[in-house]
Amino acid sequence: MSHEIDSSRRHPRVHANLPVRISTLDPETDPWTGKPFFRSTREWSANVSRGGVFVRTGEPLAPGRRVLVELTLPGGRAVEALGRVAWSRRILTPDGADDDGGVGLQFIGACGDQMALLDHYLYDRDDEPE
Repeated sequence: MSHEIDSSRRHPRVHANLPVRISTLDPETDPWTGKPFFRSTREWSANVSRGGVFVRTGEPLAPGRRVLVELTLPGGRAVEALGRVAWSRRILTPDGADDDGGVGLQFIGACGDQMALLDHYLYDRDDEPE
């Protein structure tokens, strides 16, 4: 993980390539069967802050969707939070590949101990190996 922090935002962001599981909380309808289903994917973060996380994905969710976010920190500990898709971006390159597309997820709820884990990762880890 790079320790470079972007402090121009409300919550400083740390560049971080961490595994993230995103699970939708509201069902979608399968266009073929008409049956409801929930989406769950494993993706990778690009940066994280106390306020949210940017997740790289080729299949961004629509803004406003509520999701459960599970961010796996180095050492295997996970931070779980309720989130909302604040924005999504899909950028296609000339060869059709997705280039840095993804979703910005805003944390809207989490237990205090979960946020304490995240705070430790973001601010108090100078003496820990990466």
